[in-house]
Amino acid sequence: MAVGARDYIDKLLVEKYAQEKVDNHEEDALVSRVKAEDMMSHMNASGNSFRTMLAVQNRLTMVCYGVVAKSAKYVVSEDAA
Repeated sequence: MAVGARDYIDKLLVEKYAQEKVDNHEEDALVSRVKAEDMMSHMNASGNSFRTMLAVQNRLTMVCYGVVAKSAKYVVSEDAA
């Protein structure tokens, strides 16, 4: 598997950052700054709020369909009679 630029923008980025030096070799560079339990609890809260939003949106859609159906005026066509 070759590493390199696939298009013009990638080529420019490779040229720009080819000579950049990175100095992140400290011992704590790979230590997480966030506790896993905190991350999981926040992800759970986010998922629950999204699930609640979807349920409210679904309920609102059904209510709107009901309002439109009740306000519709149905006219008997001559072909149906």
